[in-house]
Amino acid sequence: MQRNYVNARVWKPALVAAGCEPTRENGMHAVRHFYASVLLDAGESIRALAEYLGHADPGFTLRVYTHLMPASEERTKRAATASSSGSRSTASPRVS
Repeated sequence: MQRNYVNARVWKPALVAAGCEPTRENGMHAVRHFYASVLLDAGESIRALAEYLGHADPGFTLRVYTHLMPASEERTKRAATASSSGSRSTASPRVS
């Protein structure tokens, strides 16, 4: 599926039909950014996300999307607490 086709022939007409003016803030780039944020919030690894988005360098993906990882502080606290109490975390490991 070609991104430009979907953007011009599907997405923008749908926005207009819904009464929204097509802009960069509600374009396909925003949908891509939303997709990345949902995957990161669900615990997907940066390496896997980079592959899904077509980025050759996971470091680039990390630099672009690191601000979308607000739950990481809470995960760190839970992991540290679980480690100090001898229990295992209930979170799935993110192996890539």
